Amino acid sequence: MVVHPAYKNYSGTMVNAILHYAEKTKGSLSNLNGFERAGIVHRLDKDTSGLIVIAKDEVTHRKLSEQFFHHTIEREYNAIIWGKLKKKKGEISNRLGRDKKDRKKVTVLKGDDNSGKTSVTLYEVIEEYDFLSLVKLKLKTGRTHQIRVHMADMAHPVFGDETYGGREPHSVNLTSNLKSRIKNLLEKIDRQALHAKVLGFIHPVTNEKMRFESELPDDMKKIISEVKHSL
Repeated sequence: MVVHPAYKNYSGTMVNAILHYAEKTKGSLSNLNGFERAGIVHRLDKDTSGLIVIAKDEVTHRKLSEQFFHHTIEREYNAIIWGKLKKKKGEISNRLGRDKKDRKKVTVLKGDDNSGKTSVTLYEVIEEYDFLSLVKLKLKTGRTHQIRVHMADMAHPVFGDETYGGREPHSVNLTSNLKSRIKNLLEKIDRQALHAKVLGFIHPVTNEKMRFESELPDDMKKIISEVKHSL
């Protein structure tokens, strides 16, 4: 589900849904960013599943936004990626900017290019399979497509990610049998296998530490089950 209305996506978004919910329950939503982004404190990429926080009033919205701005929000993702990482735990730090050849994409800026914004992702391997891995990723910054670009730049793109090469084998020694298995797996997921699993923040009113966790969605579970079964 797209988060808010935009070009070619004027209806069926999460904002449309929560506006309907607020009207039905006689509730309220923050209008800090305007009617079309009612309540939206942060976003997830289209086709990324998981947790998101919505603000009902502007005071709450501002306080939550400050936590995102200062990177004090706890944000943890799970992703299925191609191949096996040489280092099972580490930090990715570089500068991200718009791809000059394709403005819809983000890229890691190389050499002396100091434009773009600093991005930092912490990663740790949870499980490894024969040609895929399940990894945990923690965001220290929240740049557009950050995890997807970081994984692709390491030649281990997120499985199923059409934009960043995740629908083609990477870091895999292909055989005819493996090609068939990969084709079968890709048919089971029509998005990037990326899930916002944990969201933690300080409650804007009570100052209590809040932490929410969401289990992996069915499509990612199916991929993991299939590759485990074939080991």
